[in-house]
Amino acid sequence: MDYGAALDHLETLINHEVKPRAGRVAGLSLESAQSLTAAMGDPQRCYRVIHVTGTNGKGSTVRVTARLLQEMGLRVGAYTSPHLVAPTERISVDAEPIDPEAFGAAIGDVARFADCLEMRATWFETVTAAALQHFADVAVDVAVVEVGMLGRFDATNVVDAQVATITNVAFDHTDGVGDWRRAVASEKAGIIKPCSTVVCGETDPATRDVFRAEPHAAMFERDRDFAATRTRLAVGGWLADLRTPYTNHRDVLVSLHGRHQLDNVSLAVATAEAFFEAPLSDDVIGEALANVNVPGRFEIARRDPLVVLDGAHNPDGARAAAATLSEDFAPSGRRFLVVGMQSGRDVVGVLSGLEAGRADRVICCTAPTMRGIPATEVAAAAASLGAPTEAIDDVEAALDRALELADADDVVTVTGSFTVIGAAKVALNATGP
Repeated sequence: MDYGAALDHLETLINHEVKPRAGRVAGLSLESAQSLTAAMGDPQRCYRVIHVTGTNGKGSTVRVTARLLQEMGLRVGAYTSPHLVAPTERISVDAEPIDPEAFGAAIGDVARFADCLEMRATWFETVTAAALQHFADVAVDVAVVEVGMLGRFDATNVVDAQVATITNVAFDHTDGVGDWRRAVASEKAGIIKPCSTVVCGETDPATRDVFRAEPHAAMFERDRDFAATRTRLAVGGWLADLRTPYTNHRDVLVSLHGRHQLDNVSLAVATAEAFFEAPLSDDVIGEALANVNVPGRFEIARRDPLVVLDGAHNPDGARAAAATLSEDFAPSGRRFLVVGMQSGRDVVGVLSGLEAGRADRVICCTAPTMRGIPATEVAAAAASLGAPTEAIDDVEAALDRALELADADDVVTVTGSFTVIGAAKVALNATGP
């Protein structure tokens, strides 16, 4: 297949990322993904794997870990989700996204195997299998793989991770009924295999016990074995001391915005050192962390006015975004929010976390997906928090409205869904600086 044909084929597949869901997806199983990769010769067995799950911080942890491994001289594949603009963003080698021609060929190969098996693979199963095959084809040394949702029955769980990394457990992809934290943790713990070294960023003792109970080879825990300490704001990012199971790294510059990213960085460094079973040098860590990039996570898209793109879509992520804006930038001007969300999210919780009630204007749009909540509904939720609101369905039009209102010393934050971030990126790239 060429790239266009691959996109057309993917459009015909069930895609749980965009299809409206009235509750839990029934019949969760790894059988389909396992049958597909087995028919392909289990390409995921051709290289070592670091598997990352959690509620928040997965993408950042994957990218920082991959950057550390690359700085050590390894050829590193990374598989992330969701994408912002194009699905090629999900599959990268040494930080370079797969080119469209190779993506098309990989999707075509997977489609042929699925046809031979007379199976109907989902969108995510197909792209996951294509990524795992591509990493084998280009002979990566290691793949850092991000779970799409939860873990145990996620298509990525066909891998056997040398290192299984858990960022945290928070409210997302859950109905919130009963002991939901423990239930979510149990599903995320499914990526842990008996051969895995576990690097656990979750700090709640009861929840952490779920990960401890899963058979594993070794386990490192936040605060007990690794942590970011003596954190302070610096020009272009943050400075921190990093304590790991193997050593201490002092005065490390991290070129990411947000104090919360230091938790992700400490987790990533612990993950990389667990992979090598040895400490990394200060030079490797310094070079990697001074040059890491995480698109869509408090990404500065424009200045004068400051335009921030952040994919916060649950209350914890929203609170982190609001704290980052206040602490890292302390804007003197007005604050505008452009917000669009998808069904199944805690709309009021996210808007509260974003401090919508303190914004000078909340411009609500409809996330450009079948799961997009109508702009009027998001606006009603924002208004209930005391925010001055407008409802504009189209993301680009909503962004244009915010930029029309904003002066040079104001800030516009675009958030609520990665689909909104992607549409905003396209619009901003089309209009230029």
